[in-house]
Amino acid sequence: MYNIIEIANTHGGDNDYLNDLIDQFAEYKNNFGIKFQPSKPDRIALESYEFFEVYKEFFFDNDEWKGFITKAGKTKDVWLDLFDTYSVEIFRENNDTVRGIKLQASVLNNLEVVDALKKLGLNGKDLIINISGFSINQIEDFVRDFENQLNPRELLLEIGFQSYPTQLVDSGYSKIKTIKEHFSNRIVFADHIDANDPMAIYFPSMALLQGVDAIEKHVRLPRETKYDHFSSLNPKQYAIFIKIQKACSELGSQPFINQKETEYLINSLMKPVAGENIQQGSLLNPKKNLLFRRSGKDGLDLYQIKEKLKYRSIVSREVNKHQTFTDHDFKTAHVAAIVACRLKSTRLKSKALSRIGDLSSIEYCLRNCLRFPGVQTTVLATSNLSSDEPLKDYTYSPEIHFFTGDPDDVINRYLGVINQLKIDVFIRVTGDNPFVDPEICEILLEKHFVSGADYTTARQTAVGANLEVITSAALKRVAEYFPAANYSEYMSKYFTNNPGHFNINIVDLPEEYIRDYRLTLDYEEDLQLYNEIDARLSAENPDFGIKDVFNLLDSTNLADINSHISQKYETDQQLINTLNQHTTIKS
Repeated sequence: MYNIIEIANTHGGDNDYLNDLIDQFAEYKNNFGIKFQPSKPDRIALESYEFFEVYKEFFFDNDEWKGFITKAGKTKDVWLDLFDTYSVEIFRENNDTVRGIKLQASVLNNLEVVDALKKLGLNGKDLIINISGFSINQIEDFVRDFENQLNPRELLLEIGFQSYPTQLVDSGYSKIKTIKEHFSNRIVFADHIDANDPMAIYFPSMALLQGVDAIEKHVRLPRETKYDHFSSLNPKQYAIFIKIQKACSELGSQPFINQKETEYLINSLMKPVAGENIQQGSLLNPKKNLLFRRSGKDGLDLYQIKEKLKYRSIVSREVNKHQTFTDHDFKTAHVAAIVACRLKSTRLKSKALSRIGDLSSIEYCLRNCLRFPGVQTTVLATSNLSSDEPLKDYTYSPEIHFFTGDPDDVINRYLGVINQLKIDVFIRVTGDNPFVDPEICEILLEKHFVSGADYTTARQTAVGANLEVITSAALKRVAEYFPAANYSEYMSKYFTNNPGHFNINIVDLPEEYIRDYRLTLDYEEDLQLYNEIDARLSAENPDFGIKDVFNLLDSTNLADINSHISQKYETDQQLINTLNQHTTIKS
């Protein structure tokens, strides 16, 4: 903050008083200026003017002003308030010592002063113009004209006027915001309120916090003075004024979060603790798994834990109830896509090997699974029966792991893959679905980890386009509840029918992923449709996605080929009742 110490006419023409005043305020050096008001009676007023004799009292000659200016310039910047051509003369004679000049609002249209300044020029000097009483349009005119005519180094706008004293409400404080909105010029604030009012010391700092760049303040000596004492602070008051201003300046320059604030939060924050024993391999659900208590223990806060979940971490070791969490309690999850497939179909024999374009249906599915983002491993999981052995030749890529396991217990087969490859979270894919999509996978994976879910799926999308994201530890719990899972091919039911035991996360996909089309392979009509889709899309874009498929089906009648086929598990009430009975945990 820059401060201008305004001498004005408190000296009353007393040479000793003015020298003493300069000495009293000599301690203020860096970022301080001092301003004098030289004038000559016959240049500023007519003899008939009521204050003409007073102006005669204020008069100092050229040599006296040079002495004052030279003395003050040893400790701070010198500014001159120009009221008449005599003050322009003093400015010219002391040009090397003076930093800048100020023109009061009453002088802005004084052609004598302005013309004298135009001849002299302000190259390298600053100019303050007081804009009290002028409209925005008028101020714009003054700024443009003075910048063009006088060429100052910088032009500053001053708010405030002297009314012996000026009332607080009239100080111009409300102008600050408007001036800042309309002008890029820096702002000087001069309040001129009663020096006996405590606000004379505090109020300018309020302007500082509003964004002014400099403050002008009248001063006087402790002893009584005849003139300009109304708004002038004595040295003791001014010292308090600067102390308050410095404190306010420091307030505005502090970082958004300061050190003491950080320490307070660290010492008072209720750290998350485990609300129950958290098993290794689990995902944390902040709402269900955490309590917030003061424990005196070091640990991660909620934001840090959420960051772990955001970057797909699981609990890496058992965390006991009421224990805080550390970095060592988390690890990045091993995420896999596990595609279950067999060749035992009766409606469409060996449908997994049926051709869709240049690939078998199962290879089509595996190719799309390899495009899943954030998935480290892709597995084709079939039975250990010889009838399914041909699938080992249809894994599409060397990247695909081929696994054989229990022919009937799909949960057991998945657990075999999970244990062998140490998988933490998996996307369950049915090999009948050739058009599974990486964008839908990405949405579901993100929602799964952020919510700390056991099981995540979409509420609605095309049949064959949906996916399921499952935490491996949760599937192991299913196996504990159901040692013989007789309907394990309907794996989702073991989760969705037991919301009291598992954290179920049903996701609403964006509208572009929601359609009523059928994209799962079970009938000849399905195969016919998928070959039509491939023929129309793959030539132009071999990596087409589900939105491309939807756009094609939206714009044609191809979907009519298989739209009459329904899913048995959605329409067969007897099957639905059986599944509900055998997949619900009995309390």
